[in-house]
Order: sequence, then structure tokens, then C-alpha cells
Amino acid sequence: MSDLSNWKMRAAPELKTVRGRFVCVEPAQFPDCGEDLFSAIGGPANDDLWTYIAIGPFESAAQFAEVMGLVGAQQNWITYLFRDAQTGAPLGMASYMRIRPEAGSAEVGCVVFSKKLQRTPAATEAMYLMARHLFDDLGYRRYEWKCDNANEASKRAALRLGFSFEGVFRQDQVVKGKNRDTAWYSIIDGEWPRVKAAFDAWLAPENFDEAGGQRRSLLEIREAL
Repeated sequence: MSDLSNWKMRAAPELKTVRGRFVCVEPAQFPDCGEDLFSAIGGPANDDLWTYIAIGPFESAAQFAEVMGLVGAQQNWITYLFRDAQTGAPLGMASYMRIRPEAGSAEVGCVVFSKKLQRTPAATEAMYLMARHLFDDLGYRRYEWKCDNANEASKRAALRLGFSFEGVFRQDQVVKGKNRDTAWYSIIDGEWPRVKAAFDAWLAPENFDEAGGQRRSLLEIREAL
């Protein structure tokens, strides 16, 4: 275990707009970006995106922007909007939450990927850029991922991205009138160099064929390191 006798509180996340190969991550200002984001993840056709999210779905862009503004202020969520790096089209969002600068810890949550973003390199890159800010820019010690234990897709995503499973908090919450057992995952600072190296190798142009398919999976690359 590292010596923390000289540990100092870290700054709160403050990721500026950053452009990757596939995605641009920018601070989401509500209500300004409400219409833009709602066009990608709102409306009846996208109601299923909100099944395991504590808020939503929303009937209008105005309602969406109002709720996001409220939870941001009340719960200290810092939300980011994801755009296509080439076209600028909105693709989804995620938030830093449960931010504890005194411990160097934060969670990524309220991850809502549009159907266009799901299972794409842009989705992976968005999660990488948010993690990199905490570990490399701010020197955080811990990055958390939590989800409903019934959400198999989210649990698979956490493991693919390099988070380690820590356990299940039984009867942790009541969400939308249903019980939620919460599965906990994390990446800690000692694991980050390997996780980061795998992201860098996976996102590199040479890892994709002419049709845009991956040559090696993220898990395969990480296990080889």
C-alpha cells in the first residue's frame, strides 16, 4: 500500500473540451444543450435507453434540460456531452458523480449512449477520455462504475473497459418503484497505467481494418500487457 502521509486533496473534475480520433467530449451546459442532446437520446424511440437510469425518460427537451440542471446542482453531477469528432452530431452523455476530492475518488454515471454511439470506437474513446482526466490530469486514486445488478450490458461494459468487480450492495436503492441491487466496479491508480496502455493500443489506427473493424479486442490487448 502506498504511503499517503503527504496526500493532498485533489481538485474537482474540470475537463475542458477535448477532441479524440472519434469523439469530442465537451462540458454539457443546461439548458443550453438540452435540445441538442434530446435529439440524440430523447423521445419515445429512445425510452429504452433510460431503463436503468434513475431519471428519465423525458417527454420533451425542456423537461430533460430542467431535470439535468436540477440533479446537477443538487447531486453535484458534472455532465459531459459527446459529439461525433467529424460531424459534431450529438451522440450521448455521461457524468462525474459521487465526487470526493478529499479521497481522490469519483464515479462515472448517468451514461446514456445513443443507439448510434453504442458499440462504437467513439463510445470507448469517450470513456477513456473521462478516465484519463481524473488519473492523469488530477491524480485521482479511484474511479468507480456502479450499475443495477440486473443490467448485464452495463456489467459487461465495466469489465471490458478495465474496471474490477468489487461486489453487490443488496437492496441498495429503490429506483422507479423497483428494488435495485447495485454492482460496484472500480479502477484504482495502480491499475491505470495498464488500463491506459490498452486503451491507447486499441484506439490506435493500426488496430482497425479497412472496414473499421477491430483487429484485437480491448480485453485481449489488456491481458497481453
